[in-house]
Amino acid sequence: MAAGGAGRPSTGHGGQGEKGGARTALAGLTTRGRSFLAAGIAAAICAYVLGQPDLLRVGLLLAALPLICAAVVYRTRYRVAGSRRLSPARVPAGSEARVHLRMDNVSRLPTGLLMLQDRVPYVLGPRPRFVLDRVEAGGRREVSYRVRSDLRGRYPLGPLQLRLSDPFGMCELTRAFSTYDTLTVIPRVEPLPPVRLSGEAKGYGDGRQRSLALAGEDDVIPRGYRYGDDLRRVHWRLTARYGELMVRREEQPQRSRCTVLLDTRGLAYQGAGPDSAFEWAVSGAASVLVHMLERGFSVRLLTDTGNSVPGEGSDGFAGASQESADAAGLMMDTLAVVDHSDGTGLSRAYDVLRGGNEGLLVAFLGDLDEEQAAVAAKMRQRSGGAVAFLLDGDSWTGEPNGVPDPMNRREERLRMLREAGWTALSVPRGAPLNELWRQADRERAGVMTGSGMTGSGTSGGEGWS
Repeated sequence: MAAGGAGRPSTGHGGQGEKGGARTALAGLTTRGRSFLAAGIAAAICAYVLGQPDLLRVGLLLAALPLICAAVVYRTRYRVAGSRRLSPARVPAGSEARVHLRMDNVSRLPTGLLMLQDRVPYVLGPRPRFVLDRVEAGGRREVSYRVRSDLRGRYPLGPLQLRLSDPFGMCELTRAFSTYDTLTVIPRVEPLPPVRLSGEAKGYGDGRQRSLALAGEDDVIPRGYRYGDDLRRVHWRLTARYGELMVRREEQPQRSRCTVLLDTRGLAYQGAGPDSAFEWAVSGAASVLVHMLERGFSVRLLTDTGNSVPGEGSDGFAGASQESADAAGLMMDTLAVVDHSDGTGLSRAYDVLRGGNEGLLVAFLGDLDEEQAAVAAKMRQRSGGAVAFLLDGDSWTGEPNGVPDPMNRREERLRMLREAGWTALSVPRGAPLNELWRQADRERAGVMTGSGMTGSGTSGGEGWS
């Protein structure tokens, strides 16, 4: 909840302040107030010319009424506090969020007619307005409205504006609070089926293996006691031999790792909007990240620029832990604002991946030329398993890009990736990710069966569930 400050109209005192206050009050006259003022002045002039004192009194009344209302509104000191609450503060694209507004009258006097208005970006819908008739001393009013966006991003809500008006509608003055909130519209996340590529996963997950933190069997190379060690792990026989407390090395699980590579190059995608190929790739990356975190993988998000999510460790964010929800939220926030990069290649991402065995690699790639297809093929060498979703640009735009393609360039790129060991799939327009996920599992299983390989025979094989 974001608390707003007191919305108290300010009044100047003396000299320049009084002149500025008078200009502010007169600027707040409504069309009705300006009409009354103009009619009063015209009636007064006519009364002077025609010598009609009764008409002069009417003119003075008409001119004085809006001026008196403006002075009263400007001098009115309401002490109100405004707050805003988003439910939820992070919402998938295409879904609605509700914004709750609350106004508290913290003064000892009741308020008059108040108009409440919240500033929202155009993409979230029309600007909401509410009329509060009267708020008693110490009372509160709560209103709410809904916002919705098909475009992911971070959208500011606020500041909250309060319009003060007199009962006759002659004058309106606007006061704004200083605080605002941010609504984060994240990519759509599609639930994925629990499938498995051939190969056993090390660590957490269905294919669970445990490996020692350091080389050697348990009890063979013990270490000295450290403060905080569990006394149940004390090796008493070795303690008697060495004359100091010795503890067994504990087994530590090695967590399965998954890297999700998102190609953000602007030249690799055509079209724009919520149904474009790039938005499908971002949504697909978000779906895989959430799915892998739920399965207990250590997950890392990587882009073609070589950048990862700020705050994650070298192995990525750990799943199946208390921090997994926060990790998913941080990666969703990153994907909510990810945009096209100015890069032309995947070499930076390859430099990051070739530093070690990254476990399972899932890539969402746009259009590839021969050079970039070769770079992507080399990424497979340092991963236990690799799945690539290659988006068909012509299919997504609905028209050829104008470049002759007698050799069927897309099929050639798929062949290069498959020969390098990738499970590569072409993604036509509107293809559901869950079906492609199952298809990748079937193709991977067919390749492993046809080559006579088993899961334990792959180098650093990683299962995916």
